[in-house]
Amino acid sequence: QVQLVESGGGLVQAGESLRLSCAASDTFKYYHMAWFRQAPGQEREFVASIHLSGGSTYYSDSMKGRSTISRDNSKNMGYLQMNNLQPEDTAVYYCAAVGGSYDRGTTYNYWGQGTQVTVSS
Repeated sequence: QVQLVESGGGLVQAGESLRLSCAASDTFKYYHMAWFRQAPGQEREFVASIHLSGGSTYYSDSMKGRSTISRDNSKNMGYLQMNNLQPEDTAVYYCAAVGGSYDRGTTYNYWGQGTQVTVSS
């Protein structure tokens, strides 16, 4: 199992940046990691994912080019750097993890509690 706790959310203006962090338990290095988000009244959607080795990443079309997912297994930490944020990026952002196989459509089974990101225009 792995425990996940997100932080770093907040209120920013359009065009600004945020870095979200995901603090994990010490089994983190055995799990692939992803970020998802859920806006009010909408379904949870994939944002980005990274292989447990850090060697492979996937991004959603909406965040590709504006975000970078990374991890530091020595610190049991995952990150999502988001740039040029827009009001439509407003959502609760969740860190997720899964063991086993890894591809763009992987289903994640460990979740954090989420961190709110609000972007004002």
